[in-house]
Amino acid sequence: MTLRSTSRAAAFAALTSAFLVTLGAGFASAQTPAAKPATAAPATPAAALPPASDSLPVPPPPQIQGTAWVLIDAVSGNILASHNPDLRVEPASITKVMTSYVIAAELKGGKVKDTDQVMMTENAWRKGGAATDGSYSGFAVNQTAPLVEMEKGMVVQSGNDAAIALAEHVAGSEDAFAALMNQYAARIGLKNSHFMNPHGLSQENHYSTAHDLALLGRALIHDFPVAYSYNKIKELKVGPITQPNRNLLLWRDNTVDGIKTGHHSKAGYCLMASALRGDQRLISVVMGSTSEAQRATDSQALLNWGFRFYETHKLYDTSKVIAQQKVWKGQTAQVQLGVAEPLLVTVPRGKYAQLKPSMDVPKSLVAPIKKGQAIGTVKVMLDGKVIAQRPLVAMAAVEEGGFFKRLWDEFWMWWESE
Repeated sequence: MTLRSTSRAAAFAALTSAFLVTLGAGFASAQTPAAKPATAAPATPAAALPPASDSLPVPPPPQIQGTAWVLIDAVSGNILASHNPDLRVEPASITKVMTSYVIAAELKGGKVKDTDQVMMTENAWRKGGAATDGSYSGFAVNQTAPLVEMEKGMVVQSGNDAAIALAEHVAGSEDAFAALMNQYAARIGLKNSHFMNPHGLSQENHYSTAHDLALLGRALIHDFPVAYSYNKIKELKVGPITQPNRNLLLWRDNTVDGIKTGHHSKAGYCLMASALRGDQRLISVVMGSTSEAQRATDSQALLNWGFRFYETHKLYDTSKVIAQQKVWKGQTAQVQLGVAEPLLVTVPRGKYAQLKPSMDVPKSLVAPIKKGQAIGTVKVMLDGKVIAQRPLVAMAAVEEGGFFKRLWDEFWMWWESE
């Protein structure tokens, strides 16, 4: 026996004797840990949908009449098809999606309430009311309406007057509101956008891109679903006037639930659309189209192409345990790991069976561990690339063990580190 092994054996014997004297042989034997488990592999993804039978290459997307367009997967934000996605364009009334996002964020922050009485000021009415060439909501000048109703007038009827009135109520002025828009845009991750007003009428230095607008739509859907739900309202009556939503796809496809149209002479005809079929949501943006009908036809074609050649699968749900990991010095010996949000991936049809999940967790976990605490990462790879990843979180807390449990585990952690 070597000197090192002799000293380790002596140390083990001394510590064991101390425990035997203090608590008895039964306790000592009960505390001997099981062999340290190898790093657990993630559970095999549960197929929410059967693997697709067609594994042919994805054909080119349809021909689109527009200066810029994009189709993204709402789960990951990945681009499925595009043309000039980062070209700066005038967003026209799609700007109002950014206005909706700001209002929803300010509501969540408690800075305004949906029951606030919003004044249709003379400024808002003159710049965006019925006397102008643009779209208007129909709220009477110098009268108030609940914020939520004024917002619907902006979203459904694309009312420029409502957008101005809301901006004045939320921030005091259009300029101050535009500053908020740009702050929230940066937080969302819009890298090629700058907003000068809440309505989208042409103004110098007011621009965005098809890609940024798609990401904006994704953020509104994910962060503020109630605000997003206003976009599927087909018509709205304000006073004696009933106006329809200008998004023609709401009448053509019952899976389409938004998002926003836009048009003026410099921007052309624009449409940001989104549809949900099963677990799969896609978002299309068509900018600079030639007509109201053409933007709708092209947007429908893009969405249909995406749903036909891509599929979304839910790999892990929040209620499922993905793995269990050894915990030292805890009241329990293991912690169950899962995901805080469902993990869905969108892949070309026929590629589901080629997904490769993996898990990266620390080699040693020590209590206490809080419920929901991030512990490692689960990744999903396809063709050698990471297409999705989520934090692994503790599904239940692991409280710190008693004095002798901590002391015993301290010894075994030292022993296994040698």
